Amino acid sequence: MAGISARRHRKRKLKAEINVVPYIDVMLVLLIIFMVTAPLLNLGVDIDLPQSNAKSIQEKKDPVIVSVDAAGNYFLTVKAGSNEAVTAETLTAKVRGIVSQNPDVAVFVAGDAKANYQKVMDALVLLQGANVKKVGLMSQPDQATQGQGRR
Repeated sequence: MAGISARRHRKRKLKAEINVVPYIDVMLVLLIIFMVTAPLLNLGVDIDLPQSNAKSIQEKKDPVIVSVDAAGNYFLTVKAGSNEAVTAETLTAKVRGIVSQNPDVAVFVAGDAKANYQKVMDALVLLQGANVKKVGLMSQPDQATQGQGRR
């Protein structure tokens, strides 16, 4: 009977080793996945953000303003008060001519609040095709926060 109790005692002895080979395999697979997907996560649009707080722009010259109304029509304002309706091709041609004469001219896009976002993006693409390097987006100041002021 002593032999039977010795066998039971041997079966109960625990093995104190951890098999880490499967964990290493999983770690290497995850490493490869992250190495492959990391360069793909850098997709986006390059924009030039302003370096100061948003304040009114003081320009010596009149800026070029491209407006998009609620129906998706384009309007071009070169001088204050001269707002003319233009097509996409005319807009690109006129802005290209203005930018070729004065590369530092300020170009802004003003989109109606009810305008289709795609039309505003199309205006930005047209300006990019007209060799405009920097484009600003126009907005109206929020009347609710403007009335509060500093207290």
